[in-house]
Amino acid sequence: MEQEEDWDRDLLLDPAWEKQQRKTFTAWCNSHLRKAGTQIENIEEDFRNGLKLMLLLEVISGERLPRPDKGKMRFHKIANVNKALDFIASKGVKLVSIGAEEIVDGNLKMTLGMIWTIILRFAIQDISVEETSAKEGLLLWCQRKTAPYRNVNVQNFHTSWKDGLALCALIHRHRPDLIDYAKLRKDDPIGNLNTAFEVAEKYLDIPKMLDAEDIVNTPKPDEKAIMTYVSCFYHAFAGAEQAETAANRICKVLAVNQENEKLMEEYEKLASELLEWIRRTVPWLENRVGEPSMTAMQRKLEDFRDYRRLHKPPRVQEKCQLEINFNTLQTKLRLSHRPAFMPSEGKLVSDIANAWRGLEQVEKGYEDWLLSEIRRLQRLQHLAEKFQQKASLHETWTRGKEEMLNQRDYDSASLQEVRALLRRHEAFESDLAAHQDRVEHIAALAQELNELDYHDAASVNSRCQAICDQWDNLGTLTQKRRDALERMEKLLETIDQLQLEFARRAAPFNNWLDGAVEDLQDVWLVHSVEETQSLLTAHEQFKATLPEADRERGAILGIQTEIQKICQTYGLALKSTNPYITLTSQDINNKWDTVRKLVPSRDQTLQEELARQQVNERLRRQFAAQANAVGPWIQAKVEEVGRLAAGLAGSLEEQMAGLRQQEQNIINYKSNIDRLEGDHQLLQESLVFDNKHTVYSMEHIRVGWEQLLTSIARTINEVENQVLTRDAKGLSQEQLNEFRASFNHFDRKRNGMMEPDDFRACLISMGYDLVSGPHPELEFARIMTMVDPNAAGVVTFQAFIDFMTRETAETDTAEQVVASFKILAGDKNYITPEELRRELPAEQAEYCIRRMAPYKGSGAPAGALDYVAFSSALYGESDL
Repeated sequence: MEQEEDWDRDLLLDPAWEKQQRKTFTAWCNSHLRKAGTQIENIEEDFRNGLKLMLLLEVISGERLPRPDKGKMRFHKIANVNKALDFIASKGVKLVSIGAEEIVDGNLKMTLGMIWTIILRFAIQDISVEETSAKEGLLLWCQRKTAPYRNVNVQNFHTSWKDGLALCALIHRHRPDLIDYAKLRKDDPIGNLNTAFEVAEKYLDIPKMLDAEDIVNTPKPDEKAIMTYVSCFYHAFAGAEQAETAANRICKVLAVNQENEKLMEEYEKLASELLEWIRRTVPWLENRVGEPSMTAMQRKLEDFRDYRRLHKPPRVQEKCQLEINFNTLQTKLRLSHRPAFMPSEGKLVSDIANAWRGLEQVEKGYEDWLLSEIRRLQRLQHLAEKFQQKASLHETWTRGKEEMLNQRDYDSASLQEVRALLRRHEAFESDLAAHQDRVEHIAALAQELNELDYHDAASVNSRCQAICDQWDNLGTLTQKRRDALERMEKLLETIDQLQLEFARRAAPFNNWLDGAVEDLQDVWLVHSVEETQSLLTAHEQFKATLPEADRERGAILGIQTEIQKICQTYGLALKSTNPYITLTSQDINNKWDTVRKLVPSRDQTLQEELARQQVNERLRRQFAAQANAVGPWIQAKVEEVGRLAAGLAGSLEEQMAGLRQQEQNIINYKSNIDRLEGDHQLLQESLVFDNKHTVYSMEHIRVGWEQLLTSIARTINEVENQVLTRDAKGLSQEQLNEFRASFNHFDRKRNGMMEPDDFRACLISMGYDLVSGPHPELEFARIMTMVDPNAAGVVTFQAFIDFMTRETAETDTAEQVVASFKILAGDKNYITPEELRRELPAEQAEYCIRRMAPYKGSGAPAGALDYVAFSSALYGESDL
């Protein structure tokens, strides 16, 4: 062991650590020196002559050191210290930087280092826990002992011991009677440490080597001091550890012995149970009494299979487990140096093996006997099963056949059904002939079973006789049914011809009746007197055909009467429906009565419709007379207003006077529109929606009237806007006329709106460079956003004038307004409400105060306003 590994000389410069080491090492030395009846007071002074140092080494090592020098001279002291250091070196400790002279001179750091070296060698080095030794072994021992305790996590020999819980846990682990660990608190480290120090000193003979306050108040307590103190606990509890090890060894020996005894008892129990089972099973397997039937023998075989599948396998497992347990037990006894196990008499492994071989021999004989008995009965059982199978198949086939042959289903059948019954009967006769061989085979099987003396021959004979009797009866019934079916076929063929004739004549007559009813009930839709007269003519022609139709009806009903007579004569229960037609005589009579009732009703309805159409015709002519006058008047007025809007006649005031006169004339004409609305209402109430006497509908009149009112109002508004523009921009009448002439020239559709291409051509004609400029498309797009801000795709005359006047006249800009506000504000970037009220009229000043946003710049007084943002917002621009 090298001294430098555990003692860093530089760390001794820490006064707190030096204090802790001085006290701990002094107490540790005194704990050993008191065994020799002495102690030290000052660690650096009391070891200077080397006498107590040599005595300390003799006590802790149990060995004698060389005789010390008795002189008091310096060289005597050095000689004694060197004897002590030589003894330490002889124990394998390499001393570095520690000389006798420094110890004699009272060098504290060297003295503490020497004592730490002694502690490591004689108190810590020999500690061994799970292949770790010295410091690591001591740390592992502490971790193992304190692991179960809450709030304890030993990871080192400094901070892990500051709260005192680790020391208390070590004491409680070995002596729980000394400390009540549950009452300790982590937030009371001084109390915990003092408790551990006091208990250790009082009950464990471990002197107090540390101060609780020094440990708590030091961020990182001295590791060597803690290790020295903790090692005392390890040595104090070492005896308890040895006792625990001895107890564990005894428990282990006893556990092995108990386990061996348990295995012996289990072997005896398993062996007894297995031998008892073999004793009970052998008599059952030796029983060779046979059964009279195959079923009973099969039950015996199933019992044997259950024995093999269910009862024997667990016993095989028990036998195997018994041998395994025996071998395991003998091995354990041999390994633990115990005498071999000798089972009770008759329960040796060889005894059990002999009993098992006897069981298997009896088992094999029982199996051979079972198979032999089953083969003996198999032949007889096969014949009986074959007879039962053939008889069952035949009985299944004949089941219901007698009832089928006795039924008179042909009495109410149609001709097709009777013919189908005949074909089905012929197929049955073929099938009956084919079953003749099966009946003979059944009789042969019954005869063979009687010859072999089958135990249930009586039931076989009874069943065979019943089959033969039934077979004879089926042959008789088959012939009787054939005769009845052939007789019924001839009668139904006659009736079928009459039904076919009925269907051939009734079908077209029924179609005529359906068509007549449909025509008489048809809901017509006519719009004129002429269409109604056409319906009346067609109805008269229909009434002329009724007598001939009545005669055809009588002939058809006569055919049905003849069919009923034949059925009554031969007692036939004929089906009520005709196979060729679903129509009955009653259906024809009902439809005929319906036609007779509908004819006069149709006459009356047609006359009423004729009167209604005559009234509607008068209403059409009345509406047409007015519409043919109002429609052209409205169209003429619309064209006249359009000419006024596009014309250049006179000044704007003269144009306005003319438009006002036209507006009054249009308003005065409103009464004619109202009268026309009244006539149209009468037509709507009569559900008249067409009028061949006029091309004008009420919708056309309304649209034209609304267009006329809109056109005159828009034209008046345009002239008013032109007057405002002229007065605001200072334009002359000649300039307005020039703008109007240019707009009308490029307004190709003459609707008062130019399309973008026409507007481009107009601008080019007026001198704008939109062809060869640097960015003509961008320039035109900019102009379009001005004249068509809503992107409607057209340019109105008012937008055209606004653009032209904007291009030719001077107007106020956002920059000019900002400059004006700056003058009012005294050249500041903000303006106050007081300045606005002083410089502007009251109404305008309050308007600005409400709309202006607070000024956000620096250096402005409270309430200052931002006139720059306000000016930009007035002109729809971003902040300047």
